[in-house]
Amino acid sequence: MTQKSSSITIREVAREAGVSVATVSRYINHNASISPAVAERLEKVMMELNYVPHAAARNLASRKTRVIGLLLTNMHNDFFGPLLSGIETVVRMMGYNLIVATYRHDLDGDGDRIPIGVHNSDGLLVFADSLDDHQLRHLYEKKFPVVLIHRTPPSDLAIPYVTVENRDATRRLIDHLIEVHGRCNIVFMHGPSNQEDSRWREAGYRASLDAHGLAFDSNLILRGDFERDIAETSMRAFLKSDHPDFDAVFAGDDDAAIGALIALKEAGCRVPDDVSVVGFDDQKLSAFLDPPLTTVRAPTELVGRVAGENIFALLQGSSVDPVTLLSTNVILRHSCGCSEVSVQ
Repeated sequence: MTQKSSSITIREVAREAGVSVATVSRYINHNASISPAVAERLEKVMMELNYVPHAAARNLASRKTRVIGLLLTNMHNDFFGPLLSGIETVVRMMGYNLIVATYRHDLDGDGDRIPIGVHNSDGLLVFADSLDDHQLRHLYEKKFPVVLIHRTPPSDLAIPYVTVENRDATRRLIDHLIEVHGRCNIVFMHGPSNQEDSRWREAGYRASLDAHGLAFDSNLILRGDFERDIAETSMRAFLKSDHPDFDAVFAGDDDAAIGALIALKEAGCRVPDDVSVVGFDDQKLSAFLDPPLTTVRAPTELVGRVAGENIFALLQGSSVDPVTLLSTNVILRHSCGCSEVSVQ
């Protein structure tokens, strides 16, 4: 009588096939090559014994969780939907599970208690400033697979990262406001101070002002934090203050642009007649705002897919491009003053 598969152990398979337990484990988990003859013998023995590896036991033997972790700073706005979709597409295709947690090293404190990491995943995707340099170095020294999203690693750590082009796109957008619409007093709403996207966008803003001989005015720099509510509150306070003249707003991203639009309309400012408003990311709702939002189209879903592909390449021991910088396009709509939609 053939034994039930649940009563057969990996040791019995190894003994019957005349190989080590480690060889059986490598064959089951496909994590190392074995000779065709041994593979054929193992397959025959497993069929004769009616042995089917249990998923949990297989994972334990290989010390694999078949889980990819993703750390985000927050999930408050619409930006993260396409990013998650891109990552999930790859993770699901590879037969893994995705677990997501929000974590910020500057708020959540204890660096030894990261919610996702070596203890519960096979690899980690880290968005922006979720982890600090010390935490990344700890993972790197453990040789734990990590891919960064929208941030660069410390200079001495060879951690691959995926991001979008920020500086030149912002400069082209500010150039457009100045050269086409004559806007010379442009508010810049920055993102979180420790996020690289915000710093690169401010660099593009400053470069355009400098190229056109316009002085940088710190009184036109407002907090936006890539958050709708924060941008709305910041713009409302600015409008009620003894503020300098302004004729345009670069809102940092599309979520902040929505907040700025709400505050401007509340104050009776006409967009784009009185004030041009532009954003960054080109989220799904941006084309349907009133007025439709001029913005920068960033390939957010593609960022997620490339980051997902890179983490699996690391898991498989393959080489990965250290830097993936994806291109962006300026999308001109009515909120800047353009009458026709165009892509630059």
